Amino acid sequence: MRFIIRTLAAAVALWVAIQFLDGIDITAPEYSAEYWGTLLVVALIFGLINAIVKPIVKALGCAIIVLTLGLFLLVINAGMLLLTSWISEQFSIPFHVDDFYPAAFWGAIIISVVSWVLGLLIPDAD
Repeated sequence: MRFIIRTLAAAVALWVAIQFLDGIDITAPEYSAEYWGTLLVVALIFGLINAIVKPIVKALGCAIIVLTLGLFLLVINAGMLLLTSWISEQFSIPFHVDDFYPAAFWGAIIISVVSWVLGLLIPDAD
C-alpha cells in the first residue's frame, strides 16, 4: 500500500512539474485516460531509477557532493529525470524532457519540493 501511495505522490509531483515547465511534456491527449496512465507509468519508472541508479551515482560522486556542499545533488536529480525521459522514449511512452537546463534542472527541484510537501502530508506507517 505504501508503494502505491509513493507512486501516486511521485505522479502528482511530475504533474506539477509538467504544469510549470515548458520543457517537460506528456504528448498524450491532455487529461485523457492515456495521459493519466502515462503519468503513473513515468512515476513508476522515476521511482525505480531513484531506488536503483541514484544510490550508485551518489556513492560514486560522494567526493564531488561533499566538495560542492551538496549542490551536486541537484545535478544528479536532473540527470535522473533525463534518464527517466530516455527510458520512456525507449519504451515509446509519450514523456519527454527537452534538455538539462532549464527543464530537467528546475523540474527536478519542483519534483523534490512537491514530493517533500506530500511526504509531510501523507502519514507515515512507522
